[in-house]
Amino acid sequence: MAEQIIFYILAAIIAIFSILAVTSKQIIRSATYLLFVLIGTAGLYLLLGYHYLFAVQIAVYAGGVMVLFIFAILLTNRPGENAKTERKDRRIVAGITSLAGLAFCGHIIYWNISKVYTFVVPAEMKVQDIGHTLMGTGKYEYLLPFEFISILLLASIVGAIMIARKR
Repeated sequence: MAEQIIFYILAAIIAIFSILAVTSKQIIRSATYLLFVLIGTAGLYLLLGYHYLFAVQIAVYAGGVMVLFIFAILLTNRPGENAKTERKDRRIVAGITSLAGLAFCGHIIYWNISKVYTFVVPAEMKVQDIGHTLMGTGKYEYLLPFEFISILLLASIVGAIMIARKR
């Protein structure tokens, strides 16, 4: 019973802050609302017992990605200015498109939910196995892509600093 209450609280937090992130006119506030959505998602992972995904969600997304978003916002925008309001016809088209996408996703989930339960194995991998897979050099191991992403992030940070210095 307590898990259901916590789930509904987290779901409400995620839904409310998702809407606020999309509808806010100030971009820094939108980024802050997105941070709360990411933390709420981490709470769902913790509730499900996926401790590794919880830690990754907090460290990588709520930590690293949000810092990159804030960097990008501060380097490219004037964060104190409000965003312009879209025309009414564009908002209506966006709403209809969103509802169509939601209906399509609901249709796919409704007709395939029984198939998903047959493929899901209720076992969690050990963190050591995940670490060996991420840092291994064999087949289906990810050390090389991990290092490429590290170099890409380093190049992005150096580029952001160079752009900031020119201002």
